[in-house]
Amino acid sequence: MGNGSNGNTTLEDLAKLAGVSVSTVSRALNDQPLISARTKQRIWALAREHNYPFRMTMPASPIGAEGSIAIVTPHVKSGPLPLSHPFFLELLASIGEAARARDCDFTVSHISPTSYEDLVHATTTSRASGVIFLGQSTLHDAFNRLADTPARFAVWGAQMPGQRYCSIGSDNVQGGRRATAHLARLGRRAILFLGGSDLETMQRRQGYAEALEEAGLAVDPRLVVPVDFELESAEAAVGRLLRRHVAFDGVVASSDLIALGAIRALRRAGLSVPQDVSVVGYDDMLLSRLSSPALTTVRQDVAGAGRMLVARVLSDHPDHEPERLATDLVVRESCGA
Repeated sequence: MGNGSNGNTTLEDLAKLAGVSVSTVSRALNDQPLISARTKQRIWALAREHNYPFRMTMPASPIGAEGSIAIVTPHVKSGPLPLSHPFFLELLASIGEAARARDCDFTVSHISPTSYEDLVHATTTSRASGVIFLGQSTLHDAFNRLADTPARFAVWGAQMPGQRYCSIGSDNVQGGRRATAHLARLGRRAILFLGGSDLETMQRRQGYAEALEEAGLAVDPRLVVPVDFELESAEAAVGRLLRRHVAFDGVVASSDLIALGAIRALRRAGLSVPQDVSVVGYDDMLLSRLSSPALTTVRQDVAGAGRMLVARVLSDHPDHEPERLATDLVVRESCGA
């Protein structure tokens, strides 16, 4: 029987290994809906294990791609991560450009994993050469287990203690510290932090607290406000603070959209940015450059992240070492200096 050493495995070999008919193997490799996901998963795993040239049985890509990547978004409390979010659109674009440069296709999957079993399903039942997950959600331990399998994958997200899988993400603590320290240098003394409960935001909040301490300022619990990852949530939260007469003269937002929502609320209350309140965002999306005033923000190297993610999942030598990208403070009009 053919094996991984000679690449001569046949459909008949796979059928014997799987205990099914040759026609079932053929249908499974062609991803036909009549075959159950469990059977497809088993046959795809056997095909990879025994070096079956399964790509040759697939419909050819219109542009003759040299490989393919699946993009998967893990499930969060509110559902799948929103691909319509401008930051994720920019990250997807960077992945697409990096894939195109390597003659590789990519597909955004409908799968939204919530468990280790879902991660295995995502990495063993598709035609993809590798899988990029946009975020860890609550699946850190599951990704550590997945790293012990032959699955080829990489994760966009923060580095965590005890991590054994490859993640590419920004130095969020550094970014939060730089944004807050800049406002403190401008003489802002009551600095509001807006963000959610995800890992990246918690790290940015850590940097915020460290910068306040370095500036001799205490963290005021009233000025650490949870918001969702969207403009409207931030606008509503800042509006509530203003109606309660909670005083602040600076804002550190954990995303550009949150920062823009804060600016809308401030303007609605008759306050000026940056004269009354200085605002710093995070991401450096295109929107931050086009807003009025143009938004001071912490830039993430999205283009570099896309190249690294693609390189990791296409590499013939899997590397599970996480990569933390440096951040830069981009000063524009919303801070006044």
